[in-house]
Amino acid sequence: MKKVIEMVVCCMLIVTLVGCKNAVTTNVKIDYGTSAIYTKEDMDSAIDTIKETFKSFEGCELYTLSYSSDDVCRDEENIAWMNDLERANDNKQIFTQCIMFDSSFRSPKKGGGAWEPNEEYTWSWWLARSEGGEWKLMTYGY
Repeated sequence: MKKVIEMVVCCMLIVTLVGCKNAVTTNVKIDYGTSAIYTKEDMDSAIDTIKETFKSFEGCELYTLSYSSDDVCRDEENIAWMNDLERANDNKQIFTQCIMFDSSFRSPKKGGGAWEPNEEYTWSWWLARSEGGEWKLMTYGY
């Protein structure tokens, strides 16, 4: 009987693992726009941070990432907002730069969790850093 239970548990584990799909972040169309603030390398560093978080969106596929604009990133209110978010999380870093990307992605065909089945979503991703430092993902969503 113990062997039968072990076999059933193993089969269930295999089915569960086969059914799990990581998010797809390959073949993403990147629109760097035009920036006098950030280099392509600056943007790629922010994009890598976004993709790393997106990988946890089980079964989703990321289609596009588009740089917002220098106007959005230079806006002192947006930088202040990033610092407010940092303080709200009891962190002490002071940010001097922010960057925002818009994205489009598709949810899993069968949905699940908070996802509607096979739906296209458009989210914004906000990151911040101190002058020339590492990007920190501050918030994302609608």
